[in-house]
Amino acid sequence: MSVISIKNLTKDYGNNKGVFDLSFEIPKGEVFGFLGPNGAGKTTTIRHLLGFLNADKGVLNINGLDCRKKSAEIQKNLGYLPGEIAFFDELSGVQFLKFIAQLRGLKDFTLMKELIDYFEFDSKGKLKKMSKGMKQKIGLVAAFMHNPDVLILDEPTSGLDPLMQSKFVELMKKYKAMGKTVLMSSHSFEEVEKTCDRVGIIKEGRLVKIDDITNLKSSQRKTYIISFSDIKHAEAFAEEGFEISDAKGKRISACITGSVSPMIKALSKYDVYSVDVKSQSLEDIFMHFYGGEDNVQ
Repeated sequence: MSVISIKNLTKDYGNNKGVFDLSFEIPKGEVFGFLGPNGAGKTTTIRHLLGFLNADKGVLNINGLDCRKKSAEIQKNLGYLPGEIAFFDELSGVQFLKFIAQLRGLKDFTLMKELIDYFEFDSKGKLKKMSKGMKQKIGLVAAFMHNPDVLILDEPTSGLDPLMQSKFVELMKKYKAMGKTVLMSSHSFEEVEKTCDRVGIIKEGRLVKIDDITNLKSSQRKTYIISFSDIKHAEAFAEEGFEISDAKGKRISACITGSVSPMIKALSKYDVYSVDVKSQSLEDIFMHFYGGEDNVQ
């Protein structure tokens, strides 16, 4: 049984805003990346999973429980990080975290303290004086400190510096190894590549694509920048039938998807000085799905 299940979710705000006939499932132990630009429907979907909104149509369950009717029971074992966190500014960071712990009936603060140390911040300062990055760390601790089995994270590394982003990725790998189930909405393609098992891409409230990260990576187009010792060799290679994206003197840029064996075989006929490779990023692949209506499935 899937831990998170969304079937035919529709919430129509008019003017083509909302989510439409959205369906996907997340099994136990999977980290699922939910990708799309602002306004695509990611947060609307998440708010339905949290039980904050009534759907026009569709069924949403977490651990077999109806997300709207059983939201209080679901959230006992759920960690949630909203995209925009509302704080009580007069509280300190640790006061806020203990307030959240009290709401959850949490008595043991061991994990909370470990997470504060892990993210390297002073939790005693007033929230109103904290930077966006500091507040994001507070939100992450609040989401993780009761050791939930299910996590829903909306833009989890927003405001974090590169070091803290890397620490978040390592934390996600640890939780993934523990068998946690995670839905992660993100704009950071690097963290998605490093942590997620599958990715769902949403466009204008409709699901465009769901695929394994490994499949997406294998579909990456690579550009090989080849420097030849002689311009005549470069010109001859350019006639071999490969897709050439750039040709300047002794340097040729050839684009390859899939096996590079044919290119290597062709290069063996020439005197090659160097070969550099530039892989298409997951962001490039993602943007492909925003190139036109013909991409919507």
